[in-house]
Amino acid sequence: MIDRFGERQIGDGIEVVLGGGRVYLLPKTQADPEYASIKGKRSDGRDLTQEFQTKFNAHYVWNKTQFDAFNPASGQRLLGLFEPSHMQYEHDRPSDGAGEPSLAEMTDKAIEVLKRNKKGYFLMVEAGRIDHASHANNAYRTLSETVALSDAVKLAMSKVDMRDTLIIVTADHSHTLTIAGYAKRGNPILGKVVFPGATAPEKALDGNPYTTISFANGTGYAIGGDAHVSNSASAARAGRVEDMSEVNTEDPDFHQEALVPLSAETHAGEDVAIFAGGPNAHLFHGIQEQSYIYYVMEDAMGLATKR
Repeated sequence: MIDRFGERQIGDGIEVVLGGGRVYLLPKTQADPEYASIKGKRSDGRDLTQEFQTKFNAHYVWNKTQFDAFNPASGQRLLGLFEPSHMQYEHDRPSDGAGEPSLAEMTDKAIEVLKRNKKGYFLMVEAGRIDHASHANNAYRTLSETVALSDAVKLAMSKVDMRDTLIIVTADHSHTLTIAGYAKRGNPILGKVVFPGATAPEKALDGNPYTTISFANGTGYAIGGDAHVSNSASAARAGRVEDMSEVNTEDPDFHQEALVPLSAETHAGEDVAIFAGGPNAHLFHGIQEQSYIYYVMEDAMGLATKR
């Protein structure tokens, strides 16, 4: 394909999209199919879910039952939007009324749709809620979302031939989450620091226990003496939270302590890791600019042009 500028075009449109954000494809006059009180956000009156189905003879799903029922062998493209905005956290997903597929399940279905193309395909899988949980100083959901991503990568590797498939895992930035305190082997990562040979949590200089995980900034700063209540407006006094001896820091809704009080935790500045397997994986080593990733993928797919 050649576009009007004479540039070579690859493909004929998106084959599969799975995630959240339904309201951004629906007109303002249309109610969300799952939450009747929520309306679409499009002011142009267009229903892009319907347009996608019409243009490509595609299939549209918005709940787990419909998702499970879709057969990739049908040859149809697939659009799946499971929430008006962001999808549920992995921890909260089981309680969703309409049901949502996991990141691994969406990865599985997407590969089944895309592998019909014998010329190959590109699939991007994003665990975006790792970022959101970190901004909320909620390490439980940060880590459980990371496990969900790990499950998706493992699933993908089991479904493809790594001799002709390049899989890359990386991030666009880091967060201010930090792990410290010399906790003994086997001590819960979300728990309070217990030194090797000890049974009781170690105390900081203020006489209070502290957790292995904390953040450099965010909402977990002196929040009315209760670390698991996320309300930055109540952070009027300076200092750490009060004695956490009786606080369950492993609770999914606990918000880790932070050094600097902000309305939300921020991104950090260190280099992030990049992992890869398959063709051209050996080209990822040392420190690289993020744009370098594209050129490795372009070359691996045989799309690199002579310069």
